[in-house]
Amino acid sequence: MHHFTYKNGALHCEDVSLEAIAAEAGTPVYVYSDATLRRHYGVLADAFTDTDCLIAYAAKANSNLAVLRTLAELGAGADTVSGGEIQRAMHAGIPASKIVFSGVGKTEDEIRIGLEAGIFQFNVESRPELHRISRIAQEIGKTASIAFRVNPHVEAGGHAHISTGAAEHKFGVAWHEAEEFYREAADLPGVDPVGIGVHIGSQIMSLAPLKEAWTRVVGLARTLRENGVNITRLDFGGGLGVPYKPGDDPETPAQYAAAAREVLGDLDVQLILEPGRLIAANAGVLISRVEYVKERDGRTFVVLDAAMNDLIRPAMYSAHHEIAPLREPEAGNTRISVDFVGPICESTDRFAKDRPSTPLKEGDLVAFMTAGAYGAVLSSQYNSRPLVAETLVRGDAWSTVRIRPDFEQMIALERMPDWLDG
Repeated sequence: MHHFTYKNGALHCEDVSLEAIAAEAGTPVYVYSDATLRRHYGVLADAFTDTDCLIAYAAKANSNLAVLRTLAELGAGADTVSGGEIQRAMHAGIPASKIVFSGVGKTEDEIRIGLEAGIFQFNVESRPELHRISRIAQEIGKTASIAFRVNPHVEAGGHAHISTGAAEHKFGVAWHEAEEFYREAADLPGVDPVGIGVHIGSQIMSLAPLKEAWTRVVGLARTLRENGVNITRLDFGGGLGVPYKPGDDPETPAQYAAAAREVLGDLDVQLILEPGRLIAANAGVLISRVEYVKERDGRTFVVLDAAMNDLIRPAMYSAHHEIAPLREPEAGNTRISVDFVGPICESTDRFAKDRPSTPLKEGDLVAFMTAGAYGAVLSSQYNSRPLVAETLVRGDAWSTVRIRPDFEQMIALERMPDWLDG
């Protein structure tokens, strides 16, 4: 469920017209719904009410400070994958005691940031990383709570590029090495192996692969406990899918929670969840303006002012986003087949091919639906286009939460060398 609906013929976010936001903020622009963010977090939290559970929102899905602060107010933690995300989460009000640090390439500086902040847990992905954390922790007089991210050899996900649980993927430690790594970690100074982590992919529409991976992890936890390693936490990751198009039917948070409890059985541990897309995706849209309607060789190209640098998911993952006009179409309206494309000089700058659409004309506004996750966070300034603006709506009020930089701001970090000065 989301809070984007037509009211009096115009698409609204909660009680604010998207046309009004576009008129003032310009396009392209992301719009996030406070009510949707709160509802999605609440539905998941309610499903785990009777479970000792830390919901560590995956900041990589949408790390806008206002989004993070909104979730912090609800009690969310954060799953982070860089030193910058750790600092961003804390800046937004998420306490270090609720921050998990994941990722395969943690630098020395990033590890120090996490240790000095006193974060909740490091999800360790290799033996060299284990020894690096141990060494740095000793140097600064800290102890890192760690979990190995194990690779259970269970593959899942809506696209090959977002599947992470198979042997060929870079993530995690090999399943057959896990027990050895835990024994080694138990003898190292500066680290405390308290948990096991797993994350097999994203946009998973069935619980079957998740349950298979979780079952292996629960079995490993029992084995490690029998061998003297005090496992007190299990990180079940994220990955539950969301509906991007009609016909998508992902499992619900209630079904997800029931499956997790079934797998855990009587194992007494704290559970960690890392939802990202589940919370943010349907909470955001991207508004774009039609620049041209181009007819050529029997095709109709709707050229938008949004481009792949603003929303790269279709180019990167062949991802589907519903594209809705901001003016409500009349019932039984004519639909034609069009290609929605952007202005960037790349053939991959195409959002949809042969998509049925109401006829559009220059100046019309459209919204890319379900764009709140992996949208603005993946944006760039390719072709010297400014970063896309972001806004947040609460009820009948809205605010710009990331400005669109002007040209001088875009180039502010660049410098001429002395030999070119002047």
